[in-house]
Amino acid sequence: MKLAYRTYGTGKPMIILHGLFGQSDNWNTLAKQFAEKGYQVFTVDQRNHGLSDHSTEWDYEVMAKDLKEFIDEHKLKQAILLGHSMGGKTVLFFEWMFPGITGKIIIADIAARAYPPHHNEVLAALNSLDLDFVNTRKDAEVKLSEFIQDFGTKQFLLKNIYWKDASANKMDWRFNLHVITDNYDNIGVMVPEFRSNVPCFVIKGERSDYITKADEDDFRKRFNNVTFCTIPDAGHWVHAEKPKEFFDAVTGFLAM
Repeated sequence: MKLAYRTYGTGKPMIILHGLFGQSDNWNTLAKQFAEKGYQVFTVDQRNHGLSDHSTEWDYEVMAKDLKEFIDEHKLKQAILLGHSMGGKTVLFFEWMFPGITGKIIIADIAARAYPPHHNEVLAALNSLDLDFVNTRKDAEVKLSEFIQDFGTKQFLLKNIYWKDASANKMDWRFNLHVITDNYDNIGVMVPEFRSNVPCFVIKGERSDYITKADEDDFRKRFNNVTFCTIPDAGHWVHAEKPKEFFDAVTGFLAM
């Protein structure tokens, strides 16, 4: 599948992959900052997200193949891969399936292990919202508030609403809610074991529980060259909550 993307700057290629329910423009500000440091940055919409096509196929293996097609199409050599959450796991699957292609790997707040379902509340909220009968973002926010209290989470999700037909007052989701709901278990799976010589940088938020000590040990088994960084007072959305600290940590790793 050809993926929708945005590109910034020139130089060594860097591909950024968003997480579940995200899209490429979530990374605009950081992408521009990386571009100013001499990188050609591609922020990519993974399948069933953003402006990329929708498909009934949705798991990490097909997303890793999409990434390989993107790299081949743009003739990128030794690209740096940066992925957050689901995007990070796509990167790990990519390294398992296509070893040695990348230059460096950056994983933001996700591990290779299997995760139990933990987006049930969000999925229930999204599926409760019938956009055939919701005509404004404010109405959508009120409905989501019945399930989700966190303001930041609601705003993150609402960014995915767009006018599918403004003349008919018809809104829709950018992401493929039906396929994501039906295939949600595919996103919690473990990455098969592999061993890699590619330098890997793992960033976690201090307040996040996505990466444990056991996960760090697992990263060391998979990567011969791995470095860890914890961003103080940050949660799972470490890049959005502490963008300066995240940027400094990544650029420090890339300079090594």
